[in-house]
Amino acid sequence: MCISHVPDTNAKLNFTSDAPELNGVSCVIGPYDDFALARAVEIKTQTKGKLTILNVGDKSTEPSIRKALAIGGDDAIRVDAQPTDSFFVAKQIAEVAKNGDYDLILMGRESSDYNGGVVHGMVASLLGLPCVVPCTKLDVEGDKAVMQREIDGGKEVVEAQFPFIAGCQEPIAEWKIPNMRGIMMARRKPLKVVAPVEVDLPTQTGNYSTPPARSACQIVDADNLGELVRLLKEEAKVL
Repeated sequence: MCISHVPDTNAKLNFTSDAPELNGVSCVIGPYDDFALARAVEIKTQTKGKLTILNVGDKSTEPSIRKALAIGGDDAIRVDAQPTDSFFVAKQIAEVAKNGDYDLILMGRESSDYNGGVVHGMVASLLGLPCVVPCTKLDVEGDKAVMQREIDGGKEVVEAQFPFIAGCQEPIAEWKIPNMRGIMMARRKPLKVVAPVEVDLPTQTGNYSTPPARSACQIVDADNLGELVRLLKEEAKVL
């Protein structure tokens, strides 16, 4: 189960030209990853398997890793590197997967900070495995899984043999909250820190900036249709 460590969706972020300013910002497991994690715990219970938590990040991500362990992970791996782009993260996940012989790799549909939604596809390509995204239902049936995913205008049911990768979203499972026993046990569960593999980065970030401030809202009386049309033509210039 791959988790991201992202700013809380209720947090207000500031930016410098070099990076988002995260000092003092509360960070959490990515919301889509939370759905995938909940389903991963259910599958572990059903199959009596082992659930490994994987994160690419520095030491500051360990509270999120420990929370995932408290929810139901058995052990964890942290690739000790600051994520730079989607390909870098995918390369690290793929390298861990090559050495782990995993049957199923789950992650959220996308992280809620950069919203790229491409890591699962990149990992699948690097490993030569099938990938199902966005996966909204996943049932294990023997040596295969039956999944449901959203497509334009409807839903599609697909089957895949293990191993494969899925990028998940609601309603695949309900979020799980760690209980006190899980929190205490998580402190003793193994967390292995590994060095990152070298990656020739295909992208570079030029700079960061905030969007321009929104203009003030103008309220037009419901009976004054002419004034509304004038504003749309002359000021908004949408007519």
